[in-house]
Amino acid sequence: MKKITIAIDGFSSTGKSTLAKQLAKKLEYVYVDTGAMYRAVAFFAMQHNLIGTDFFDKESLVDALPIIQLEFKFNAELGFAEMYLNGENVEKQIRTIEVSNFVSRVAAVSEVRSKLVEQQQEMGKNKGIVMDGRDIGTVVFPDAELKIFMTASAETRAQRRFDELQAKGDNVTYEEVLKNVVERDNLDTSREDSPLVIADDAIEIDNSYLNKEEQFDAVLELVNDVVKTA
Repeated sequence: MKKITIAIDGFSSTGKSTLAKQLAKKLEYVYVDTGAMYRAVAFFAMQHNLIGTDFFDKESLVDALPIIQLEFKFNAELGFAEMYLNGENVEKQIRTIEVSNFVSRVAAVSEVRSKLVEQQQEMGKNKGIVMDGRDIGTVVFPDAELKIFMTASAETRAQRRFDELQAKGDNVTYEEVLKNVVERDNLDTSREDSPLVIADDAIEIDNSYLNKEEQFDAVLELVNDVVKTA
Protein backbone atom coordinates (compact mmCIF):
# COMPACT_ATOMS: atom_id res chain seq x y z
CA MET A 1 0.00 0.00 0.00
CA LYS A 2 1.36 3.41 -0.99
CA LYS A 3 2.48 5.55 1.93
CA ILE A 4 1.35 9.15 2.27
CA THR A 5 2.07 12.21 4.41
CA ILE A 6 -0.60 13.08 6.98
CA ALA A 7 -0.52 16.62 8.36
CA ILE A 8 -2.59 17.37 11.46
CA ASP A 9 -2.89 21.00 12.50
CA GLY A 10 -5.15 22.81 14.92
CA PHE A 11 -5.53 24.68 18.16
CA SER A 12 -3.88 23.63 21.41
CA SER A 13 -5.46 20.81 23.41
CA THR A 14 -7.61 19.50 20.57
CA GLY A 15 -6.11 16.03 20.87
CA LYS A 16 -3.87 16.28 17.82
CA SER A 17 -1.11 14.19 19.35
CA THR A 18 -3.50 11.50 20.56
CA LEU A 19 -5.03 11.16 17.11
CA ALA A 20 -1.64 11.23 15.39
CA LYS A 21 -0.30 8.48 17.66
CA GLN A 22 -3.36 6.33 16.97
CA LEU A 23 -2.99 6.74 13.23
CA ALA A 24 0.75 6.11 13.24
CA LYS A 25 0.30 2.90 15.23
CA LYS A 26 -2.53 1.65 13.02
CA LEU A 27 -0.74 2.49 9.76
CA GLU A 28 2.75 1.63 11.04
CA TYR A 29 3.87 5.16 10.15
CA VAL A 30 6.42 7.41 11.83
CA TYR A 31 4.86 9.84 14.31
CA VAL A 32 6.36 13.27 14.97
CA ASP A 33 5.03 15.63 17.63
CA THR A 34 6.33 19.01 16.48
CA GLY A 35 4.81 20.68 19.52
CA ALA A 36 7.28 18.74 21.66
CA MET A 37 10.12 20.26 19.66
CA TYR A 38 8.94 23.81 20.32
CA ARG A 39 8.27 22.95 23.95
CA ALA A 40 11.81 21.66 24.29
CA VAL A 41 13.23 24.92 22.95
CA ALA A 42 10.99 26.84 25.35
CA PHE A 43 12.21 24.63 28.20
CA PHE A 44 15.81 25.37 27.18
CA ALA A 45 15.03 29.10 27.30
CA MET A 46 13.55 28.69 30.78
CA GLN A 47 16.55 26.68 31.99
CA HIS A 48 18.93 29.41 30.84
CA ASN A 49 16.82 32.31 32.15
CA LEU A 50 16.09 33.63 28.67
CA ILE A 51 12.33 33.91 29.12
CA GLY A 52 9.98 34.81 31.94
CA THR A 53 6.63 36.37 32.64
CA ASP A 54 7.84 39.87 31.79
CA PHE A 55 10.95 39.31 29.66
CA PHE A 56 12.19 37.36 26.64
CA ASP A 57 15.80 37.53 25.45
CA LYS A 58 15.15 36.49 21.84
CA GLU A 59 18.65 37.38 20.61
CA SER A 60 20.35 35.11 23.14
CA LEU A 61 17.97 32.27 22.30
CA VAL A 62 18.69 32.66 18.58
CA ASP A 63 22.43 32.71 19.33
CA ALA A 64 22.02 29.47 21.30
CA LEU A 65 20.15 27.57 18.56
CA PRO A 66 23.30 25.84 17.23
CA ILE A 67 23.81 24.13 20.61
CA ILE A 68 20.17 23.04 21.01
CA GLN A 69 20.06 19.41 19.92
CA LEU A 70 16.63 17.79 19.68
CA GLU A 71 16.02 14.09 19.23
CA PHE A 72 13.09 11.69 19.45
CA LYS A 73 13.85 8.30 21.02
CA PHE A 74 11.31 5.49 20.89
CA ASN A 75 10.14 4.17 24.26
CA ALA A 76 9.00 0.57 23.73
CA GLU A 77 7.13 0.46 27.05
CA LEU A 78 5.09 3.57 26.26
CA GLY A 79 4.76 2.80 22.56
CA PHE A 80 5.84 6.24 21.33
CA ALA A 81 8.94 8.40 20.97
CA GLU A 82 9.97 10.79 23.74
CA MET A 83 11.70 14.14 23.39
CA TYR A 84 15.36 14.48 24.31
CA LEU A 85 17.03 17.87 24.70
CA ASN A 86 20.82 17.77 24.46
CA GLY A 87 20.80 14.10 25.42
CA GLU A 88 18.38 14.44 28.34
CA ASN A 89 14.86 13.02 28.39
CA VAL A 90 12.63 16.06 28.97
CA GLU A 91 9.28 14.51 28.01
CA LYS A 92 7.78 15.13 31.46
CA GLN A 93 9.26 18.60 31.99
CA ILE A 94 8.00 20.01 28.69
CA ARG A 95 4.36 19.10 29.40
CA THR A 96 3.91 21.46 32.35
CA ILE A 97 1.67 24.52 32.42
CA GLU A 98 4.80 26.67 32.88
CA VAL A 99 6.20 25.56 29.54
CA SER A 100 2.75 25.95 27.98
CA ASN A 101 2.75 29.58 29.08
CA PHE A 102 5.91 30.32 27.07
CA VAL A 103 5.88 27.96 24.10
CA SER A 104 3.81 30.13 21.74
CA ARG A 105 6.15 33.10 22.29
CA VAL A 106 9.17 30.93 21.50
CA ALA A 107 7.43 29.40 18.48
CA ALA A 108 6.82 32.89 17.06
CA VAL A 109 10.58 33.47 16.64
CA SER A 110 11.37 33.11 12.93
CA GLU A 111 14.83 31.65 13.48
CA VAL A 112 13.41 28.96 15.78
CA ARG A 113 10.73 28.04 13.27
CA SER A 114 13.24 27.91 10.43
CA LYS A 115 15.52 25.52 12.32
CA LEU A 116 12.72 23.19 13.38
CA VAL A 117 10.84 23.22 10.06
CA GLU A 118 14.04 22.15 8.30
CA GLN A 119 14.37 19.22 10.71
CA GLN A 120 10.72 18.29 10.31
CA GLN A 121 10.89 18.27 6.52
CA GLU A 122 13.94 16.02 6.68
CA MET A 123 12.05 13.60 8.94
CA GLY A 124 9.21 13.32 6.43
CA LYS A 125 11.10 13.15 3.15
CA ASN A 126 10.26 9.45 2.67
CA LYS A 127 6.54 9.83 3.50
CA GLY A 128 4.82 7.27 5.72
CA ILE A 129 4.62 9.92 8.43
CA VAL A 130 1.98 11.48 10.68
CA MET A 131 3.01 14.91 11.94
CA ASP A 132 1.00 17.25 14.12
CA GLY A 133 1.49 20.90 14.95
CA ARG A 134 0.39 24.38 13.88
CA ASP A 135 1.83 24.81 10.39
CA ILE A 136 2.32 21.27 9.07
CA GLY A 137 -0.17 21.50 6.21
CA THR A 138 0.66 25.11 5.34
CA VAL A 139 4.45 25.32 5.72
CA VAL A 140 6.15 22.02 6.57
CA PHE A 141 4.27 19.78 4.13
CA PRO A 142 2.12 21.97 1.87
CA ASP A 143 1.85 19.02 -0.56
CA ALA A 144 0.69 16.49 2.06
CA GLU A 145 -1.84 14.07 0.64
CA LEU A 146 -4.10 14.45 3.69
CA LYS A 147 -4.46 17.56 5.83
CA ILE A 148 -6.59 17.61 8.96
CA PHE A 149 -7.38 20.76 10.94
CA MET A 150 -8.71 20.12 14.44
CA THR A 151 -10.71 22.53 16.54
CA ALA A 152 -12.99 22.64 19.58
CA SER A 153 -14.33 25.33 21.89
CA ALA A 154 -11.79 26.95 24.23
CA GLU A 155 -13.81 25.79 27.24
CA THR A 156 -13.85 22.18 26.06
CA ARG A 157 -10.13 22.22 25.38
CA ALA A 158 -9.35 23.82 28.72
CA GLN A 159 -11.37 21.18 30.57
CA ARG A 160 -9.53 18.38 28.76
CA ARG A 161 -6.16 19.93 29.51
CA PHE A 162 -7.12 20.59 33.14
CA ASP A 163 -8.19 16.96 33.62
CA GLU A 164 -4.93 15.77 32.06
CA LEU A 165 -2.79 17.96 34.31
CA GLN A 166 -4.78 16.99 37.40
CA ALA A 167 -4.25 13.31 36.58
CA LYS A 168 -0.50 13.98 36.50
CA GLY A 169 -0.68 15.61 39.91
CA ASP A 170 -0.07 19.18 38.73
CA ASN A 171 -1.51 21.84 41.03
CA VAL A 172 -3.44 24.05 38.58
CA THR A 173 -6.90 25.60 38.39
CA TYR A 174 -9.34 25.39 35.50
CA GLU A 175 -9.31 29.18 35.21
CA GLU A 176 -5.52 29.16 34.86
CA VAL A 177 -5.67 26.54 32.12
CA LEU A 178 -8.46 28.36 30.26
CA LYS A 179 -6.46 31.59 30.36
CA ASN A 180 -3.46 29.74 28.91
CA VAL A 181 -5.57 28.20 26.12
CA VAL A 182 -7.03 31.56 25.09
CA GLU A 183 -3.65 33.31 25.20
CA ARG A 184 -2.01 30.58 23.11
CA ASP A 185 -4.83 30.79 20.56
CA ASN A 186 -4.26 34.52 20.21
CA LEU A 187 -0.48 34.17 19.89
CA ASP A 188 -0.65 31.24 17.47
CA THR A 189 -3.11 32.91 15.12
CA SER A 190 -1.59 36.41 15.20
CA ARG A 191 2.16 35.76 14.88
CA GLU A 192 3.80 37.10 11.73
CA ASP A 193 5.74 33.94 10.85
CA SER A 194 3.59 30.93 9.89
CA PRO A 195 0.44 31.81 11.87
CA LEU A 196 -2.06 29.08 12.67
CA VAL A 197 -4.49 29.01 9.74
CA ILE A 198 -6.47 26.28 8.06
CA ALA A 199 -5.01 25.22 4.71
CA ASP A 200 -7.34 25.63 1.75
CA ASP A 201 -7.36 21.87 1.15
CA ALA A 202 -7.56 20.79 4.80
CA ILE A 203 -10.53 18.95 6.27
CA GLU A 204 -11.75 20.64 9.43
CA ILE A 205 -12.89 18.49 12.34
CA ASP A 206 -14.61 20.02 15.37
CA ASN A 207 -14.26 17.39 18.07
CA SER A 208 -16.06 19.27 20.83
CA TYR A 209 -18.61 16.47 21.00
CA LEU A 210 -16.59 13.53 19.64
CA ASN A 211 -14.88 10.91 21.76
CA LYS A 212 -11.46 9.54 20.80
CA GLU A 213 -12.89 6.45 19.11
CA GLU A 214 -15.38 8.39 16.98
CA GLN A 215 -12.71 10.86 15.94
CA PHE A 216 -10.22 8.11 15.06
CA ASP A 217 -12.73 6.15 13.00
CA ALA A 218 -13.73 9.26 11.04
CA VAL A 219 -10.14 10.21 10.21
CA LEU A 220 -9.09 6.63 9.43
CA GLU A 221 -11.86 6.51 6.84
CA LEU A 222 -10.43 9.69 5.29
CA VAL A 223 -6.96 8.13 5.25
CA ASN A 224 -8.21 5.00 3.51
CA ASP A 225 -10.01 7.07 0.89
CA VAL A 226 -6.87 9.09 0.16
CA VAL A 227 -4.57 6.05 0.05
CA LYS A 228 -6.85 4.37 -2.52
CA THR A 229 -6.52 7.31 -4.89
CA ALA A 230 -2.90 8.28 -4.14
